[in-house]
Amino acid sequence: SKYCKMAFSLAKQLADGGFAVVSGGGPGVMEAVNKGAYESGKSPSVGLNIVLPFEQVTNKYATTSFIFSNLSARKFALIERSSAFLVFPGGFGTLDELFEILVLAQIGAKKAKIFLIGREFWSKLDDFIKTTLIREKAVSKEDLLLYTISDDLDAVRDEILGILN
Repeated sequence: SKYCKMAFSLAKQLADGGFAVVSGGGPGVMEAVNKGAYESGKSPSVGLNIVLPFEQVTNKYATTSFIFSNLSARKFALIERSSAFLVFPGGFGTLDELFEILVLAQIGAKKAKIFLIGREFWSKLDDFIKTTLIREKAVSKEDLLLYTISDDLDAVRDEILGILN
């Protein structure tokens, strides 16, 4: 998919730049992320997998992997040491992780860059946040600064690499 290609490219460039790359360790976009880091060979390619009712095997490009039986522990591991988050289109698990990261950023418990990759995919969620949640005072206008939606991989890469400098 186009998102797998984007994930591979960005992960490879970030690994080339010295970032350890961590994903959920599964298939699809997660595998593309690990493959990008793996092919770079310059930084760890980490997969944090979860035991689910349906089989999810850790992808072959995660050179370091951990398997969790508890979603909370897995999310903690994904979030705790990360300085940037690249959130690609996904389902309820992706949304769960995204909203946890946003809440932690909102309350000041996590300082990190949050990028939602895929403008078309994320636009309706962004509209909901900018209209309904703002109107209902469920979030503030300042909270809109917690995340960036982008398809510009070069700009995202440069901003993340700037964290190291």
